[in-house]
Amino acid sequence: MYAALWRVLPGPFWVRALICLALLAGVLVVLASWVFPWVDGMVNPQDVTIDQTAIGVTSP
Repeated sequence: MYAALWRVLPGPFWVRALICLALLAGVLVVLASWVFPWVDGMVNPQDVTIDQTAIGVTSP
């Protein structure tokens, strides 16, 4: 797959490398901006309940 992408890109080596870096940066921005926050909302519940007596903590 990577070889096919490399063959499709135009230009000499350094142009292909810059295009690949720009594509990688774009993918990382999309992941950090939209995908990771969306997944965090589904995976990390905010209402965590812990049985305080099970871990040896008593309330005052």
